Amino acid sequence: MSGDAALDIDTLSFAWPGQAPCLSIERFTLAARERLFLQGPSGSGKSTLLSLVGGVIVPTAGRLRVLGTDTAALRPSARDRFRADRLGIVFQLFNLLPYLSALDNITLACRFSRARRERAGDVAAEARRLAARLDLDPSLLVRPAVELSVGQQQRVAAARALIGRPSLVIADEPTSALDAERQAGFVDLLLGECRASGSALLFVSHDRSLAGRFDRCVRLPDINRPEGAR
Repeated sequence: MSGDAALDIDTLSFAWPGQAPCLSIERFTLAARERLFLQGPSGSGKSTLLSLVGGVIVPTAGRLRVLGTDTAALRPSARDRFRADRLGIVFQLFNLLPYLSALDNITLACRFSRARRERAGDVAAEARRLAARLDLDPSLLVRPAVELSVGQQQRVAAARALIGRPSLVIADEPTSALDAERQAGFVDLLLGECRASGSALLFVSHDRSLAGRFDRCVRLPDINRPEGAR
């Protein structure tokens, strides 16, 4: 894995069309292999920041480098390829394909990315290993995602994000569908898998109770100071 920082922000700002900036971050860095807890209340700009990091949108101004790459300088198709090859994302709403099996949902990332497929090796075996690590019973893997509980779907989404050892894993409120007993265990497994694969982890949540398990905790309101917000 490259020694470049996983994330490097310099005087970044973003505004939706016709609106004042909702993000204005002077400096922020996530080191390679670092596991960071980013905390912020609803409406603080967490989802917008994750969309920028994932290359779904591009900054209005400033610099954003992800794994050493200025993603805003890439064409949309190249950003899509970069995201598929280098990033693993646990979406807040999971984004599973409802009528594919749990196993097929986990391996989907490797279908879209040859690099992820090659890093995974035996894709089906790796998917089953991750599922077991995330406490998904093997019998669930043949069931369509739509038949799984919300908590099971969330763990399928996490396995899909982790397969193929992406350089940066982004987790958006990944424990929101889990009960308190499962939350700590889930986070420890996620941290362990990222540590084993050398992946950086950007874990975003409004719940600070899990922050002590991470290398560092940052409050988004402390680094995001859009004009007129302070």
